[in-house]
Amino acid sequence: MTTIKDVAERAGVAPSTVSYVLSGSRKISDDTRRSVQQAIDELGYHPRASARALRGTRTNVLALALPRATGGYRAVDGRFTIDISDAARSHGYDVLLMTDQEGVPGLRRIARSGQADGAVLMAVEMEDPRIDVMRELDFPTALLGRSADDDALPWTDLDWEAAAALSIHELAAAGHRDIAYLATTEHEIQARRGYALRGVAGARRAAPETGTEVRVHQSTGDMARLARRVHALLTGEHPPTALVVQHVAALPHILAAIAAAGLRVPEDLSVMAVGNLPDDVGGRDLPRIELPVSEMSAQVTRLAVEAIAARAEGPARSPAAHRLIAPVLMPGPRAAPPRPRTGR
Repeated sequence: MTTIKDVAERAGVAPSTVSYVLSGSRKISDDTRRSVQQAIDELGYHPRASARALRGTRTNVLALALPRATGGYRAVDGRFTIDISDAARSHGYDVLLMTDQEGVPGLRRIARSGQADGAVLMAVEMEDPRIDVMRELDFPTALLGRSADDDALPWTDLDWEAAAALSIHELAAAGHRDIAYLATTEHEIQARRGYALRGVAGARRAAPETGTEVRVHQSTGDMARLARRVHALLTGEHPPTALVVQHVAALPHILAAIAAAGLRVPEDLSVMAVGNLPDDVGGRDLPRIELPVSEMSAQVTRLAVEAIAARAEGPARSPAAHRLIAPVLMPGPRAAPPRPRTGR
């Protein structure tokens, strides 16, 4: 049986250093932490797993897995983290936040060590490797997001396909026939995040349904490049009369690029936002479909807690529960009709 001393020898550190890395009780350099973690993964060390299993006790902790680039921050992630933490407390659980980009090894460690009773996975990909690992380990898990397999694990999500389609239908009803859909970033689409691909699918599906021309464009996290893309889109030979924005985090930059192109919203260009955070003042003056953060957070936490209880009751399992939330066009501004444009 692998011991903490074995891990220390493999990593070339003292056993106390391994203990500090595991507990987080002291600041350890990134290089040392990575060496210790590599040794843990290679040796398959799982601290306290057998003892906790013998006791049959719970930790009353939920692991919240959020893959994140070092130094990166998204307001939507922070909002979900807070709301899920609040929802967990209402069920008597604390939250252990995991932001390791290498999600699978980290989740294996948490599941096998007994540091948490269950997990909530964020940033869900269509073919997410974490899902198979959680099922393999029989670790109670719920997804904040929808993968390609609805029956793999419990999940909740906004119906992004319906949300994108609703935005196109609203603009078509106002008279628009040339619509641009600014999707999420290239990185999110290449990573096959569920919300990114389903938003694009909804926009494309709505085009033949409404008789409109919908051109899909990928966004970028580079705001200077994004400004150039928006400018080229709006000043080209066939500019749209309406723009749907799913990359709402960049909305202030997009609106600035529209103004720089000499266009007014909504007089010259109708803009609709899909996936705004509640209380985000940046999109208040636009027709918008908000992201139901509080409802999604409450639902995914409930699903995780129910999965923990179901596991404790025995091997008999019902199909994975899920909650697909219908999009709602928020009260307030509505899509303006297209206006004839003068020559440029």
